Amino acid sequence: MASTAAGKQRIPKVAKVKNKAPAEVQITAEQLLREAKERELELLPPPPKQKITDEEELNDYKLKKRKGFEDNIRKNRTVISNWIKYAQWEESLKEIQRARSIYERALDVDHRNITLWLKYAEMEMKSRQVNHARNIWDRAITILPRVNQFWYKYTYMEEMLGNVAGCRQVFERWMEWEPDEQAWHSYINFELRYKEVDKARTIYERFVMVHPEVKNWIKYARFEEKHGYIAHSRKVYERAVEFFGEEHVEENLFVAFAKFEETQKEFERVRVIYKYALDRIPKHQAQELFKYYTMFEKKFGDRRGIEDVIVSKRRFQYEEEVKANPHNYDAWFDYLRLVENDADPDTVREVYERAIANIPPIQEKRHWKRYIYLWINYALYEELEVKDPERTRQVYQACLDLMPHKKFTFAKIWLLCAQFEIRQKNLQGARRIMGTAIGKCPKNKLLKGYIELELQLREFDRCRKLYEKYLEFSPENCTTWIKFAELETILGDTDRARGIFELAIGQPRLDMPEVLWKSYIDFEIEQEEFGNTRNLYKRLLQRTQHVKVWISYAKFELSIDSPDRLQKCRQIFEEANKSLRSCEEKEERLMLLESWSDFEKEFGSDSTMERVRKLLPEKVKKRRKLTAEDGSDAGWEEYYDYIFPEDAANQPNLKLLAMAKMWKRQQVVDKEVPEVEETTPLSSDPAAPPEKLPENDSEGNTAAEAEQKTYDDRDDEDSSSSSSSSSSSSSSSSSESDSNDEDDGEKEAKESRSGDDEKD
Repeated sequence: MASTAAGKQRIPKVAKVKNKAPAEVQITAEQLLREAKERELELLPPPPKQKITDEEELNDYKLKKRKGFEDNIRKNRTVISNWIKYAQWEESLKEIQRARSIYERALDVDHRNITLWLKYAEMEMKSRQVNHARNIWDRAITILPRVNQFWYKYTYMEEMLGNVAGCRQVFERWMEWEPDEQAWHSYINFELRYKEVDKARTIYERFVMVHPEVKNWIKYARFEEKHGYIAHSRKVYERAVEFFGEEHVEENLFVAFAKFEETQKEFERVRVIYKYALDRIPKHQAQELFKYYTMFEKKFGDRRGIEDVIVSKRRFQYEEEVKANPHNYDAWFDYLRLVENDADPDTVREVYERAIANIPPIQEKRHWKRYIYLWINYALYEELEVKDPERTRQVYQACLDLMPHKKFTFAKIWLLCAQFEIRQKNLQGARRIMGTAIGKCPKNKLLKGYIELELQLREFDRCRKLYEKYLEFSPENCTTWIKFAELETILGDTDRARGIFELAIGQPRLDMPEVLWKSYIDFEIEQEEFGNTRNLYKRLLQRTQHVKVWISYAKFELSIDSPDRLQKCRQIFEEANKSLRSCEEKEERLMLLESWSDFEKEFGSDSTMERVRKLLPEKVKKRRKLTAEDGSDAGWEEYYDYIFPEDAANQPNLKLLAMAKMWKRQQVVDKEVPEVEETTPLSSDPAAPPEKLPENDSEGNTAAEAEQKTYDDRDDEDSSSSSSSSSSSSSSSSSESDSNDEDDGEKEAKESRSGDDEKD
């Protein structure tokens, strides 16, 4: 029967998983736990508060709590937090014996737990059970001697109890384990608190042997110095130098030793220490030592002696650098700066001659830019420091002879040489140098410098000739033309200035023509030649139709104090608007209209303001097709365009598209509302032009918006119908050119109207 029952028992079917691929969104156990925490699924309401009124209830409460703690411990004995909570609860009930028993049971489970020992000892100290606490600390430091916290707590307890001998004994036991430096410092500070300097010295002796580091020896010596044992401190320093020897010596030890001797006014000993250290420590490791040695000599030693030491050391370093790379001009600059401060002129000249002998191997200007400053510094040194003009002239001449002027030159050298000759009151020599420079290698900087030189000398005829040479060399330089005209204006010759401006604007090629024209116009305005200014504006507008020129022209007319200035200004704005209708940059036309609108707001009437307001364009959003570099379709992009009312009135295709849109919308309304019996049909001929184009359609849209909406509706119809794919391609290409827009728009309007007629 049993076998039959077992046979009849149904085995549950295991569901077959068809799709064994991992789900797109994976749920982790961490996420489940986080959600449970956020939704507070595991939070239980707190138990109700219970008031205990008699001893029997208290005993029941204690029994219940103890049973709970014991159950928790029985479930997992290794969780020390359960033991600590249990013991602290017993401690809160003043059941010290029970708490002690719990701690002992816990130590049987995990005797290496630091927190358990600390809590146990703290409980005994709170209960003023000093012997029990000592017993616990002794057991703790015996089992875990490397835990410094036990030692610190134990010594602190003994010291607070006033048991100095016991505390010292604990420290001695601790020092046998050779702990870290802080433990030794704690022991030393303990002895010093009780004025036991000799014992502290003994501890320092052991300390520097256990931790033989330079800083510890320095601390030992400073300890002796602080307590007035100068001889002991010096002996400690000497022992430290002997202890580390020459292999492991450090500069910090010698610096501290020297400072100690300096405080004792033993300057000779300080000097001997520094020299001894510099002889035995490598130079790259003795930077601080050398710095302090220099400071010491500046304070107490012979200035010349220490400077010689410093210079010789640094000179040796620079010599090594320039030997390794003779074309390292930065190293030469540092070397020359050093010898200029401390050496005699012959030594400095020798170093300069060695430096300038390292000519760059390639005749390219970028390689010569640093090298040429060696010559400049050499010449300035001879002129300013040595005060030898003849040798300075030789340096400049040698430099000019060395440079390959056919490939490149440095205008700075020529100008410095000419300025030097002027300082020597040799004006003819300076002009000869500048003339040679312009003849060999004419440059803008040279010509400008020569002109400035003659201007300072008030030689205006020479300035005119130089300007003429400059303009022959660089006729496209607008700045030169302007400066030349300004010179003539300052001299009061306005006709020459006007002639210069006329020659300038007649040049076939200019680098900044707009600046030149502006300067010419400003010149005529300053001379109050308003007729000439108008002619200049008209000539400029024949060359360019830039909107800023028109606006400037209008502002000029407005600035003239004449009765018809407003009419002239308004006329200029009208001419500019007509001229800019064919401009492709619609932003410029918008800028003009905005400027015109501001003018009318300030000076015009309501009618003129309304007229300008009607000319302002409408900002519409359009789409255009993008094409990648390889010719493939890159999608569509949206952009903003400006539809000017004047342009919209002159484009019949916009009228046609707007009327087609209105007709189609009317057909939809007729189908949805059959009660309306009469409608106003459009002409049966789809090609017939409408009589009048309304400014707004039935929804308040302008003709331009109606055109854009027609494009959008047409795109929607194309996407829903597979048969109209050809019309979609034509509509996408229509946004690329205006002519295609007109033809395709008319075709679409005709097809939509004829299709709806057939349905009706």
